[in-house]
Amino acid sequence: MKKNVTMIALVAGTLAFSSCAMKKDLENCQNENRELTNSYQDAKEQLAASQSRVTSLEEQLKQQKELLEEQKRAYTRLQRSLDKSLSNANQNNVSIEKLVDQINESNQYIRHLVEVKTKSDSLNMVLTNNLTRSLSKEELKEVDVQVLKGVVYISLADNMLYKSGSYEINDRAQETLSKIAKIIMDYKDYDVLIEGNTDDVPISRENIRNNWDLSCLRASSVVQYLQNHYGVDPKRLTAGGRGEYNPIATNDTEVGKQRNRRTQIIITPKLDEFMELIEKAPEE
Repeated sequence: MKKNVTMIALVAGTLAFSSCAMKKDLENCQNENRELTNSYQDAKEQLAASQSRVTSLEEQLKQQKELLEEQKRAYTRLQRSLDKSLSNANQNNVSIEKLVDQINESNQYIRHLVEVKTKSDSLNMVLTNNLTRSLSKEELKEVDVQVLKGVVYISLADNMLYKSGSYEINDRAQETLSKIAKIIMDYKDYDVLIEGNTDDVPISRENIRNNWDLSCLRASSVVQYLQNHYGVDPKRLTAGGRGEYNPIATNDTEVGKQRNRRTQIIITPKLDEFMELIEKAPEE
């Protein structure tokens, strides 16, 4: 009888030990699964960020080639114009001195435009470098900064700015927006456009009818946050939304949708300065 009791106790203890071991193994497996899931998600986000930067560099290279071709065409047009002017001068007995004055005036205007563009490009580069250096490695995974055609684009992922499916600014965004606000405050001769973009997944919630609403509301939230929390002059700010109609990637994949769900802070030189230059163009 004692042997039977001892045997039963031994079996029960073995089962209890096995049960505890299995439970511990299960917990270890669950923890490992969570770690792998997080690592996989981080890898996806890093891949999306890398692909975005590659696309950005390819676009900048393309634009540099286009700019070079445009400069070649401009040189050709200038040469033709000079030949035509010389021909007209000979035909109409226009004095060489007057023709030289006209050419010098045109050249002075062109040099002025080049100086303005060079200054603008330099400021854009300094602005971009200052902002990039101020961002942490973690922030750089979700913030893309690039210069295209003289305009600075700061693209921020939606999950770092807003609560899911909402237009309310979340706590994560405060530090990043403070750094962007400092750059905006330092460069007072630039206007700022906040542009909201979404993927093509339909949304319908209270006070949000569709992606047009969501993109506009998100842009407005960033504008008001920059104004109310960091004192950015509202006269320099513009809010706009483009819904799902300005994609930079396909919406057929999760990575593509993630890239399309973004808010862009677009920093541009003031247009009135360039309009003044155009008005000062010499007459033919």
